[in-house]
Amino acid sequence: MIKVLENIPETDPLANPAQHTIIDQVLADNKHIAGATMVVLSELQSRIGHISTPMQAYVAQKLRVPMSEVNGVVSFYSFFTTAPKGKHTMKFCMGTACYVGGMPQLIAKAEQMLGTELGHTTPDGLISLEVCRCVGACSQAPVIVVDDDLHGRVTPNKFPKIDIVASYRK
Repeated sequence: MIKVLENIPETDPLANPAQHTIIDQVLADNKHIAGATMVVLSELQSRIGHISTPMQAYVAQKLRVPMSEVNGVVSFYSFFTTAPKGKHTMKFCMGTACYVGGMPQLIAKAEQMLGTELGHTTPDGLISLEVCRCVGACSQAPVIVVDDDLHGRVTPNKFPKIDIVASYRK
């Protein structure tokens, strides 16, 4: 744990004085609560946007719990992320209708066009790619959800022609 805290990248929230202050405040406000690990991590995810490995080590040290406990919580719950997300999130429905309707090919096309892979963010930091379970729009399959906007009947050939990407690159 100590080695992680010795080599904190410049881009990590712990290296940013304003974000470091937020982290310390969240820890101070919640360290005496039973189950503080989950409370602190939830609040940090909400306020910082992600929980990096150095942040996990710092939280473990300050709460005096094993790093494995903190990492276990972060890795178990899907709402925690360990890297910053983009300004927009593009989710690819992997429900049965969407999958059978060609979602794997659509994902490959999106990765090619956007220059990133599922679980990552475009180099410009604007769009994060994720998969999700059924969104309940099976009649529109395959479906992409960008932020709160649902786009149905999207095919690999149609993806470059529609304005999904351009409209969110603003």
